[in-house]
Amino acid sequence: MPFPIINSIASWVLKQRIHQIELFLKYPHEVQDELLMNLIRNCEETVVGKKYDFESVKNYKTFSERVPVSTYEELEPMIELTRKGAQNVFWNTPIKWFAKSSGTTNAKSKFIPVSTEALEDCHYKGSKDLLCMYLNNNENSEMFLGKSLRLGGSSQIYENNNTSFGDLSAILIENMPMWAEFSSTPSNKISLMSEWETKLTAIINETKSENVTSFAGVPSWMLVLLNRILTETNNTNLYELWPNLEVYFHGGVNFEPYREQYQKILPNNNFKYYEIYNASEGFFAIQDLNYSNDLLLMLDYGIFYEFIPMETFGTENQKIVRLADVELYKNYAIVITTNSGLWRYMIGDTVRFTSLKPYRIRVSGRTKHYINVFGEELMVENTDTAIAKTCSQLNCEVKDYTVAPIFMNGKEKGAHEWMIEFKKHPEDMKLFTKVLDETLQSVNSDYEAKRYNNMTLNQLSINVARENLFYDWLKEQDKLGGQHKIPRLSNQRDYLEQLIGMQTMVKSSNE
Repeated sequence: MPFPIINSIASWVLKQRIHQIELFLKYPHEVQDELLMNLIRNCEETVVGKKYDFESVKNYKTFSERVPVSTYEELEPMIELTRKGAQNVFWNTPIKWFAKSSGTTNAKSKFIPVSTEALEDCHYKGSKDLLCMYLNNNENSEMFLGKSLRLGGSSQIYENNNTSFGDLSAILIENMPMWAEFSSTPSNKISLMSEWETKLTAIINETKSENVTSFAGVPSWMLVLLNRILTETNNTNLYELWPNLEVYFHGGVNFEPYREQYQKILPNNNFKYYEIYNASEGFFAIQDLNYSNDLLLMLDYGIFYEFIPMETFGTENQKIVRLADVELYKNYAIVITTNSGLWRYMIGDTVRFTSLKPYRIRVSGRTKHYINVFGEELMVENTDTAIAKTCSQLNCEVKDYTVAPIFMNGKEKGAHEWMIEFKKHPEDMKLFTKVLDETLQSVNSDYEAKRYNNMTLNQLSINVARENLFYDWLKEQDKLGGQHKIPRLSNQRDYLEQLIGMQTMVKSSNE
């Protein structure tokens, strides 16, 4: 299909959406209230609807008083019932798909229900809106002259009891419209390959001769692929292979620790980076402006939002607020009610609002992945920012890291222990440790207070990981590729001890 025709179609789609987007920008609370009531009305005759008497629920107040906030573990019995073929349990249309997700590296898998409505009105709608916003901000874009190199999950689709499950990316690829496949590379067959190393080779062989104009995928795994492509093709940067590159659509992990590494292999100041915030549970927010770190919260994707202030999270005084009551720059755990039948579900992410008109957010971390052993309230956003600033200052590069507490022992004070794998090592590790610690204090006042005169916390300590330690760790757990992520922070030492053990074993075998 010629580029002008594709561009005209995209422009037409954009114009159709502008009015709807303007509607929720102007009336965000009304749009959300109407959406919630529609979800409730649709599910009056479901098992959940009858349990909480949805028929008599006429407003948010009644809904919030009747329906409890739930974790996956609490919803799992109903989800398993539906996986075995039961329907009309928590959603009123058949649930045929389940997105298999482990969130990070937890051994137990989650199976998130994905309805037809969620596919069409949330995930695909979000993808189309992303393209529309990008084209609206970049009218001279020639992205559709070439193809988008997509890097999805490494799971195939598995069927059982007339239901199917796999990585969300695999489900989306399996069901995507023909126009999307036409404009993407590699082929669906290769995209759905399950073995990571074989898949990488196949992707490289198929895409190196294409006219790739954009990328889409998780930054950590995409970087592995792109560096492998450069090695295989003997190029020093990606423009030598694909001269028409213009944008990278990314999400899944904080991009800041990887930014400088991408800029080295994409040495063009006009190259754009567009962030999205999506998960197995839904498509939530989109970067709607060039050169911005803020994400516009999309309010008409069949998802109703609530928020738990992190200062009360998990306590007896835990409170839940609606969108109308959020405050700027506070960290909130997200609670969602969706058009796949997740009712008041905690997805495990935390965000902070950077704007209230319109509602824009930044993802700040995970409810399970933070460190607050000593009252320091350290979030992933803090450590990612500190790593990026320190690397920029000292001209080094970090490939991966994780952090855990060193617990107080008798008279010994606590501290944070890091495992860091460098792509480019700092010249002076003592200086790197000092600068990282000071930078962390500058971005987190609670950490700074606990570090003051070593009152509660000693200076952080760093283990320098051997090459590919994190990769080997993920491989050992069959977690290579796609949506799997390194848990950056933990209140316990489990992840760190496993990594130290693997590092020690290799050292011993080499001695």
